[in-house]
Amino acid sequence: MIGVTGATGKLGRHAIAHLLALRPARDVVALVRNPERAKALEGQGIQVRHADYDVPATLGPALAGISRLLFISGSEVGKREAQHRALVDAAARARVGLVAYTSILRADTSRMKLVPEHKATEAALRASGVPFILLRHGWYIENYTENLAGPLATGTFLGSAGTGRIAAVTRADFAEADVRALLGDGHAGKVYELASDTAFTMDELASAASAWSGRPLAYNDMGPGEYARALTQFGVPGPYAEVLADCDLGVARGELDVAGDDLRRLLGRPPRSLKDALAELPRPPAS
Repeated sequence: MIGVTGATGKLGRHAIAHLLALRPARDVVALVRNPERAKALEGQGIQVRHADYDVPATLGPALAGISRLLFISGSEVGKREAQHRALVDAAARARVGLVAYTSILRADTSRMKLVPEHKATEAALRASGVPFILLRHGWYIENYTENLAGPLATGTFLGSAGTGRIAAVTRADFAEADVRALLGDGHAGKVYELASDTAFTMDELASAASAWSGRPLAYNDMGPGEYARALTQFGVPGPYAEVLADCDLGVARGELDVAGDDLRRLLGRPPRSLKDALAELPRPPAS
């Protein structure tokens, strides 16, 4: 049986779709915090199991009989080290044959505030005795393409990334690479730095979005404190705004770009570019 944690999340839904293209639904198990949200998966013939990182007692039963597990990292920043350790411990007790974990790009060297939880999870996997693959994800292109309303309204992208390059990838491409690594042979023990080979700066993002939308758009580079304050004015909670501003500092240091072709090799093709992702969106009405 092939399990996917966070199967109703944005990345998890793509992973399930790619799995179903390669394996029958009866071989797929969706591990979810809220089974009520997974009725559509059950309708596809997928087995749904309750697995809540905050309720360790749910994890053992959820992992019973799982031979390979796509372990999608949790979304609750600040809680993930304990949550992930509970999952790793349960996977060891359940004798899961292979765990593929969605970590973060350059987890061994990056100084971003998001990194320590991923680094701790990688260490827990190494110490667990469970065979593992580390799938270090870069940024999602959707971090930008799903949040275009503000820049389109104001004519400006905000950030503190300077001229740093972002090797962002669509969720669909990350999920496909994750599934191919999980199901393929010879990947156990490997660390993959998954990033696009067509990285862009924030200025280039603004230019691409301008060409796509037909509206003039620019990038306003700010200090991290100023950027965090601007985010709070748009309703982002203060602590998370500081994390996002810190991520932009990581971009400026080059921590969300990487030389290499790990993603291309797993996909067997080039990943979608920013231009490709924008082209898939409906164009906004003329202003």
